[in-house]
Amino acid sequence: MSHKSIELTRGRIFDIQRFSLHDGQGIRTIVFLKGCPLRCRWCCNPEGQDWEAHRMKMPGKPERLMGKDVTAAEVMETVMRDMPYYARSGGGLTLSGGEALGQPDFARALLLLAHNAGINTCIETTGYAPREVLLAVLPHVDTVLMDIKHMSPEKHEAYTGKRNDLILENAQFIAEQTKELIIRVPVIPTFNDTEGEIRAIAAFARTLPGVRRLHLLPYHRLGQDKYDALGREYSMRGIPPIPDERMRYLLSVAEESGLICQIGG
Repeated sequence: MSHKSIELTRGRIFDIQRFSLHDGQGIRTIVFLKGCPLRCRWCCNPEGQDWEAHRMKMPGKPERLMGKDVTAAEVMETVMRDMPYYARSGGGLTLSGGEALGQPDFARALLLLAHNAGINTCIETTGYAPREVLLAVLPHVDTVLMDIKHMSPEKHEAYTGKRNDLILENAQFIAEQTKELIIRVPVIPTFNDTEGEIRAIAAFARTLPGVRRLHLLPYHRLGQDKYDALGREYSMRGIPPIPDERMRYLLSVAEESGLICQIGG
């Protein structure tokens, strides 16, 4: 594939966030791709789940069209604006979503163009993707941030809509293939916030070759207004965030695995 054809690869995004200090090292530009195979009850980006573009009106903000078809070159015009910040901070480009692996050709094009420009690359993923997609995308990723939400296939399906068999298989493969894999655990009340559940996830992460870090991501309700704006039911409504003391305890449980663990990331 020629450089020009890579630049012209088209995809659908719903946001680009510049100057982020999360989701990878340093100052980053996060590109949010549309579409996700999972329906996590707590998802804070419900506007990114469906492939279709739609309008969303948040309180006090103008109505926005959530979904825009763009070329990889158009996205990279925005990404390239902050090259000095990437160089100084060790930052770069992060692909998020939705699920970026749901648009493999577009994701690959963005990552390849970033690498060609000397930009560090990172991808946030559920890991729910065919093996051929991983083979196409992983060579162009410096860091993979992958969610492991639960070890039970049945409970995983009840809260996300999909079993986790493929995800756990892919975690092993990604660990073997990528430069750096960081496991992230969204800690969700009623789902996986017990000592046993966190210990089981951390123990699994410890078996993955080369994995050294695990991030516990505390549940929050920042996406609740989005469900109201979309006319959708937020099934976690009324469930409070986990107290800081409880999160610190779960962190100590995760650290028993020997991994370098932290809250947030």
